[in-house]
Amino acid sequence: MRYVLTGAAGFLGYHARARLAVDPEASVTALTRADTTPGALAGAVRDCDVVLHLAGINRVRDGAESELHDGNVALAEQLVEALDAAQTHRAPPTVIYAGSTQADAGHAGADSPYGRGKREAGAVLGAWGERAGASVVELRFPGLFGEHGRPDYNSFVATFADRIVHGRRPVVSGDRSLPLLPVGAAVAHLLAAAGDRHPGQRTQHPQGTWVLISEIAEQLCQMHDTYAVTGDIPALTSAFDIALFNTLRAAMWPQAYPLRPQPRVDERGTLVETVRVHGGGGQAFVSTTNPGYRRGDHVHFTKIERFQVLSGRGLIRLRKMLTDQIIEFAVTGDEPAVIDMPTLWTHSIENVGTEPLVTAFWANELFDPQRPDTYPLAVLDGPDRPTPHRDRTTERPADERPCQEQR
Repeated sequence: MRYVLTGAAGFLGYHARARLAVDPEASVTALTRADTTPGALAGAVRDCDVVLHLAGINRVRDGAESELHDGNVALAEQLVEALDAAQTHRAPPTVIYAGSTQADAGHAGADSPYGRGKREAGAVLGAWGERAGASVVELRFPGLFGEHGRPDYNSFVATFADRIVHGRRPVVSGDRSLPLLPVGAAVAHLLAAAGDRHPGQRTQHPQGTWVLISEIAEQLCQMHDTYAVTGDIPALTSAFDIALFNTLRAAMWPQAYPLRPQPRVDERGTLVETVRVHGGGGQAFVSTTNPGYRRGDHVHFTKIERFQVLSGRGLIRLRKMLTDQIIEFAVTGDEPAVIDMPTLWTHSIENVGTEPLVTAFWANELFDPQRPDTYPLAVLDGPDRPTPHRDRTTERPADERPCQEQR
């Protein structure tokens, strides 16, 4: 499947690119604002199967609110011009448009410049679909939140998490109930719609979870109080809670790590707790890794995974997806330390000592072969590209091959 993705530098665009980066069947052309000249845009969409139109304008300087309307409509018109210019003998691509519930009639923001702009942009794309005999799917999302959102820009959740991490309590003004959707769930809706090849325009309304703004502030504070000092995992009773916790962990990363559990020492020896989960369980296991080998080189999108070295010397490496930013932690059994792997960061642990490396691992959920949320992705070998399909019946797993062979 060949994708063209506009708005690639944005919050939703980053998460969509990251999810597609682990799909071996996907080829992605990611476009930012600088790439969307008429010629470049027409060239990009000429042979694609799906256009994910995620580009949009949701913030402008004071006094320029009309740009919220005009800018969003102009982005849709530019895409339509490019689609018309790129007409070939192939069937036209499916266009998936990231809209907003503010475009809905009856929404408080429906008559705002932003609401009108998003609604009219959808109409521009829908008219092209009718004329071209193409499928156009508009997804009107509620508020989105998730890892790596910009404080004071993308979501109040990102703002609250940033305030808490920096020792300030969130301030809530105009408390009200509103729907929120994790950005990973929004991406899942986008990619599900990509398989729709039926001509015509459709509008979908992915449902968020209705919450009070003040309740989100309080829940984030409680999560931080439970987790930041002791490393205890707070109660996570739903996928929404996990997404909220992962947003908080992203705001804490990497300054808050490693977490340092307190050893308990008496005449019998030393006891160090690996994990305490409030109201939950998960899956724990211990591995040994021989000198010169490494484990991991994979990424998670929702799973919480903890590493704690019990003996030996290890080096934990993590790389943020779609970047070459690598963070390293030297860990040893002599100084108990806990590192929780952030979502959207591929990670590995290497034995850099001369003795076997013994590591305890914990994940917040039982491994499900049907939905593993574990995607092979090398930390050191970027740029990101999915691991090709191979016959794994005769091949040693990547985390059991020597480092030099993997590199």
